[in-house]
Amino acid sequence: MSYYKEIYNYTFKYKGLALATILFNFLFVVFNLLSLVLFVPVLQLIFRTEKTLPVVSVPQWTTGFSGIINYIKDSYSYEMYLLVKTDPKGALLFVCVSVFLAFLLKNIFRYGAVWTQSKLRMSVVRDVRGLLFEKSLKLPLAYHSNEKKGDLMARMNSDVNEIEVAVVSLLELIFREPLAILINLVTLVYMSPHLTLISLLLLPVSAFVISRIGKSLKRTAQKTQEQLGFLYASMDEHLGGVRVIKAFDAIGFISRAFRQTNDQHQKLATRVFRKRDLSPLVNETLGATVLLALVYFGGQLILSGKEIGLSGEVFLTYIIVFSQFLRPIQSVSNNMANMTKAQASQDRINSLLDAQETITDKPSCLALEQFNRSIEFDKVSFSYKEKPILEDISLTIQKGAIIAIVGESGSGKSTLMDLLQRFYDTGAGSIRIDDIDLKDLRLSSLRRLIGVVSQESLLFNLTAAQNIAFGDDHPDHDKIIAAAKVANAHEFISGLENSYDTLLGERGNKLSGGQKQRLAIARAVYKNPAILILDEATSALDAASETLVQQALENLMQNRTSIVIAHRLSTVKNADEIIVLSKGRIVERGTHEALLQKEGLYKKICGLQGLS
Repeated sequence: MSYYKEIYNYTFKYKGLALATILFNFLFVVFNLLSLVLFVPVLQLIFRTEKTLPVVSVPQWTTGFSGIINYIKDSYSYEMYLLVKTDPKGALLFVCVSVFLAFLLKNIFRYGAVWTQSKLRMSVVRDVRGLLFEKSLKLPLAYHSNEKKGDLMARMNSDVNEIEVAVVSLLELIFREPLAILINLVTLVYMSPHLTLISLLLLPVSAFVISRIGKSLKRTAQKTQEQLGFLYASMDEHLGGVRVIKAFDAIGFISRAFRQTNDQHQKLATRVFRKRDLSPLVNETLGATVLLALVYFGGQLILSGKEIGLSGEVFLTYIIVFSQFLRPIQSVSNNMANMTKAQASQDRINSLLDAQETITDKPSCLALEQFNRSIEFDKVSFSYKEKPILEDISLTIQKGAIIAIVGESGSGKSTLMDLLQRFYDTGAGSIRIDDIDLKDLRLSSLRRLIGVVSQESLLFNLTAAQNIAFGDDHPDHDKIIAAAKVANAHEFISGLENSYDTLLGERGNKLSGGQKQRLAIARAVYKNPAILILDEATSALDAASETLVQQALENLMQNRTSIVIAHRLSTVKNADEIIVLSKGRIVERGTHEALLQKEGLYKKICGLQGLS
């Protein structure tokens, strides 16, 4: 029941829309029944001759619910009797107009329900997708390392779309179809209790069959949504790597791998559709069996002249009403299948929404407005999935210093900076800024102090100006231009199609590598951070681009505390201190000249790069 409660909470967040949908559906059910039963008095009277026309007595008022219903029915029958007796053609016209109006109102109210329901369902989709997206951004990097991006996209798209279907199904399942079943059932019992009792005998059989189908459906739906995540991940990865695929002539290889994943999803999705569509078909078949049994049984009694309390005209109306009684029962079956299928999606959505946010602000966290003294790494250790990455790192960085961190790939350089930005928490030891533990600092306050320029300059499909002022809701255009000039980016930005208003494309693919890097530096300049992290900022550039970028970096580093991570040691020769990491430990530290004299790992790396 908790699943149904969740869908209910999504839906009734918008009470006005939900209640309007319920009201319109109620009126639709009422006028749908009226459009059928209005025919009964005319069918009983219109084709009779004056000699065979039955005498209809004046209706008598009685108290109670059934008395009121009888009075309304008898009054309508009496009025039709008088009209048929005096003007049969007028009676026929009257009933046709009445039935037309009932059909018209029925469809108006049905469209009213669709109109309000459409806004309701899309509002729920927007809310759930927004919650998932915001949660994804808040989750630690460790979660994103474990999860495929395609699977997250599948949850935000196909899984959320299943919740949209569930919202509609819930309103119909709880508020429309039970009402339709009740109204039609009361009408059928009123017309003929005996036939109605017979008609209900097969319903438990139908419910049992459909429940077994539903359990199987949920299991298959769960597998299908998981496979869709793999499919999205495959598309994202391969389309993002299309240059490499073409360069290695691997189109056939990748296409075959994708076809295998796609085929697996197709098979699972086919099974879901088959199972989901089976329950209403089973229900319809059982209902048709009951309907035909009623036609045969009731028809036999009427033809044999036995008294069953129904005239031929009323029996015909009973069959028509009973066919309408089957529709909401079939709809219940269909909606149950939709709810069961959506439950698998809700489980996947909840697994993301309920994921633990390990990197959060403490209730009494502090805001640090400026960096004044030093950064301290005190016996810091960190492991990822029980694999040690950093061990016993102790390091102090004074304000205004330029610190270089070097070492072989996998030595823990970038991880150390991730800990400083608190993308992860330390496993042991602590990191302090101005003697305040990072865990006691407000995250937004900490990250405002730090600017990053990394090897892969990730730009967004925004304008050049928006990329420079990224994160600023009220950007200063003069400040944007000033930042671009410091980063040696103003000239090439001015030459773009729309200058600073040019959209840069996905990941900034309209720019060269050097241009991307200079724009990323401009972004850091605009932020004006007190602490600057340069993570392999020039390693992927050609010589000409590197010169421009290096000049921009030197401009950026002025009057800032800078931490430079580099493979190319030529970029860190002038650092105040060089920290050499190996296998997660500090093995050497000192200036360039001092480390060369030690003839340790640093000198070995310099030798490999032709430096001395």
